[in-house]
Amino acid sequence: MRRGGTIQGMSLPPPLTALQDLDDQLAGSGYAVLDAASLARLAGLPQDTLTAWAPLWDDLPPDAFLKDGGRYRRRRHGCFIVQPTAGTAALQPHRAHWQPVEYNALHGGIERWFEPLHPALAGSPAWAQLLSALAARAAVLRGIAPGAEPWYVEAHPFRIDTTDGIGRPTPEGAHRDGVDLVVVVLVSRVGIKGGETRVFDARGPQGLRFTLTEPWSALLLDDERVIHESTPIQPLDPAGGGHRDTLVLTFRRGGFQGPG
Repeated sequence: MRRGGTIQGMSLPPPLTALQDLDDQLAGSGYAVLDAASLARLAGLPQDTLTAWAPLWDDLPPDAFLKDGGRYRRRRHGCFIVQPTAGTAALQPHRAHWQPVEYNALHGGIERWFEPLHPALAGSPAWAQLLSALAARAAVLRGIAPGAEPWYVEAHPFRIDTTDGIGRPTPEGAHRDGVDLVVVVLVSRVGIKGGETRVFDARGPQGLRFTLTEPWSALLLDDERVIHESTPIQPLDPAGGGHRDTLVLTFRRGGFQGPG
């Protein structure tokens, strides 16, 4: 029996997409899920290059802008202009993260200044390869030649923990981000239950639920067509703690979001 996104108490596995079917799956359904090996192949990187970044999530400052008063979220933020065919991802001067209230009713309409990305991530040639490969997929999704225009990319490494007994990956609820492509990469799950991913058609009730469990597996979303959220996490052992680490990347044409 399916109950709360589980079958007999077990997490529902994600509906994986073969790499050669990625563009068709995104175009047809508005979402796709890649396992870690496929994400590495897409970027043209050894898989251990991705996993070597995981310790950087141990150095994320607290999110000081949570309006629910929680202490469960840590994050950094960086902005890049990506030229997919050139394989370049130019780090931009540090700027605030901003979303309109139409897309984030809880935290929209304010400038949120987070600490910048760790230089070991932002300055890595492998990082530029990853962003370029994903930007090329965003171009194909929008019917644009990959080198026809730059992509404006915001990177958000998150840690959601169980400091207060419960952590909320998406306190704003099911939402869109106001971009073209959203990529959610699972970095790790440690000592937790919950954190189920939910993806729904923005125009109707159709949707699906699953749980990302493999480190460096990735969910790709056509932000114009679907809304998404992740359910709260709790510790497996109430006497201990746990956390869920993710990397969220957003790809947008025409510029970064900002006031006005």
